[in-house]
Amino acid sequence: MNATTQTRQAILDALDATRAATPHLPARDIAQRLGISEGELQAARLGRDVLTLPLSPHALAARFQQLGQVKALTRSRHAVLEQKGQYPALRGSEQAGLLLDPGRLDLRLHLARWHWACLIRDQLPNAVGDGETRLSLQVFDRHGRALHKIFSLATDALAAWQALEALGDTQAPAFTQLAEPQPRPLPQIPTLADEWSRMRNVHQFLTLLRRHALRRHEANALMEGRFTRALSPAACAQALHRAAESGLPLMLFVASPGCVQIRTGRIPAPQRMRGWLNLFDDDFTLHLNDAGIVTAWQVHKPNRDGGVTSLELFDAQGGLVLQIYAERREGQVERDEWRQLLDDLDAREVAA
Repeated sequence: MNATTQTRQAILDALDATRAATPHLPARDIAQRLGISEGELQAARLGRDVLTLPLSPHALAARFQQLGQVKALTRSRHAVLEQKGQYPALRGSEQAGLLLDPGRLDLRLHLARWHWACLIRDQLPNAVGDGETRLSLQVFDRHGRALHKIFSLATDALAAWQALEALGDTQAPAFTQLAEPQPRPLPQIPTLADEWSRMRNVHQFLTLLRRHALRRHEANALMEGRFTRALSPAACAQALHRAAESGLPLMLFVASPGCVQIRTGRIPAPQRMRGWLNLFDDDFTLHLNDAGIVTAWQVHKPNRDGGVTSLELFDAQGGLVLQIYAERREGQVERDEWRQLLDDLDAREVAA
């Protein structure tokens, strides 16, 4: 065997041994133990139980609506959103797609960041050791980070899954090392407050960030006291508990670098399990490692309808963990009870 083959076999041996010992350990955690990306872990399985899907990102996403009942999963570094449902028809361009069905599967796709897609056959463990086969479609970026995952739940769309499998090949992807953004002093942008105040659509915020090469948490820090308020990291759990108690419907945004998945509606009471905060409902689950939240912000963005306010949670690297809005339709005024809930959250303690 050559060096590449030896490396691949070593990954497969380690994967098989880990799954035999801990059958329910997620692939992401196995990859972390091996010191590789999740994409590299799955690529090592090519030709065994993984196939590359040689479709453009747009062509692939256009097929999602044919896949029947699925579990759709998107994760940030410390939050995982899983939803059951069927994908709506794809809208948008080759670079950015919309799967728009508020209240059901509702996603924003950054297709330009999709690097490798694959079809995976996993053997699910059960009590007697002979589990069923689970099909999934998984998308990764050029660094091997999982952007979005789709798990088949129904047999009525088997033909669509088989058609995808028939397209599959064993072409291996090339991944590059991820370089985390380095901390830097906050830049001075004298015009930021004025530009922020002139927003008329929440989507203009991303344009503002790109214009000044700002990260989201940096913009929040620069606008503290004007459009943003620093909160305690515990504000997230407080907000979820209070929204569940009052029946206030929320919009939960969990984003990977290539996909934003949104769940809209009332939420169940949060449950603490193994250190994580969880929302368990019939059609969705949110798993939140809120110990990974380092900063939290109440953020107001002007728009034509009087503005919208979000709760934004960030990790130690400045990555967005979770973003929360009150349920709202375009053209509607934001709910007063949501703004009051946010105003009542604990502010960040400032050292004397």
